[in-house]
Amino acid sequence: MIIQAPAKQGAAQARFMMRMIEHTTLAGRFARVFGNSQFEPVQPREVMLYMIDNHDRGWMDFDASPDIDPATGLPWNLIETPAERIVGTSAGSPDFNERHHPYAGLLSSMHSWGLYNGRYGLSDMVLIDTIGPQDRPLADRMLAAELERQARLRTRLLADPATAHWVDEATILQNYKQLQFFDTLALYFNRAPEGDRAEAVFPHVPMARDRDATIVVRPVAEATYALSPFPFEQSGLQFEFEGRWVEPVSDAGVADWVARVARAPVARQAFTLLAD
Repeated sequence: MIIQAPAKQGAAQARFMMRMIEHTTLAGRFARVFGNSQFEPVQPREVMLYMIDNHDRGWMDFDASPDIDPATGLPWNLIETPAERIVGTSAGSPDFNERHHPYAGLLSSMHSWGLYNGRYGLSDMVLIDTIGPQDRPLADRMLAAELERQARLRTRLLADPATAHWVDEATILQNYKQLQFFDTLALYFNRAPEGDRAEAVFPHVPMARDRDATIVVRPVAEATYALSPFPFEQSGLQFEFEGRWVEPVSDAGVADWVARVARAPVARQAFTLLAD
């Protein structure tokens, strides 16, 4: 679950809430139009697009019946989710993707493992450092199992002539970095409302297997953002993502919360991306 930050006038107001599938749908929309004369598009396309669309699929059960944060009267927000629940989502996403294809499972597992370990050195956000000592063994077991999964899936992919070249380290790293860009760019729009989004820097965006770029995103007008260098097919692309406006409530049980969400109409936030 993602609960968008409150607008500047105060926190005692309705908040824009997204399930993780709405976050990953936006990431998938970025992936489908990624690529131009400077940036190579996503390949292998079908498998990668499926995985990007579902890279947080392990959150599905939690989002359907979430725990409520007593401090906010809202579901726990993303990495603030209690460790015993968030660790389960981390294993559930590669479980789901592996059922579709071993390469989808491999990249999804790398995504889960990377979130706890600074995205393989690409980020200074290290989730494992936020896990308390009482929950650390649970997280450590999950992470060890993901490394075992990755070794098993790499062996399987190498044994198939049709997929052996996908396991080349440069190819895997390019695909992993692409996923991280789509994920973090989607989070940039999901986590803050229009008017609160400042200039942001996205390093390690792959232009090719052996060449990365640092992309700067900056607001230039209402719901309009310029990117430099520009990684998509054409300037002026419009995007939107869905969510629901929900009111914080006191003493909300899960059943009451689920009923409130079911009654809330779907809302959309839209924006345009320009070449700077």
